[in-house]
Amino acid sequence: MIARALREAGFEVIYTGLHQTPEQIAETVIQEDADAVGLSILSGAHMTLFPRIIAELSGRGAGDVLVFAGGIIPATDIQRLAEAGVARIFTPGAPLGDITGWLEQALDEREKSVT
Repeated sequence: MIARALREAGFEVIYTGLHQTPEQIAETVIQEDADAVGLSILSGAHMTLFPRIIAELSGRGAGDVLVFAGGIIPATDIQRLAEAGVARIFTPGAPLGDITGWLEQALDEREKSVT
């Protein structure tokens, strides 16, 4: 649903499917020269997987890629994930327009700071 909303908002979306390892995600981000990666998780493994993905991206020279996430993430973990490098977390029920609007603004701000 999020991938479709992002496509409809004009973003190029590469959906890799379920059960990707942090290494596979980082490799896809690099191969596709992605500006951002959106992660969704319902399993409760967010405190393990999200920091590992960020570390993989950083270790491969892609530490500037914007990482955002969604899923069932307890409020107590949101700050810790932000400190680990997740730019924004959307919890269940977040309006799709909020997600697409935030991503557009975040990428625009990132582009301005690079130039």
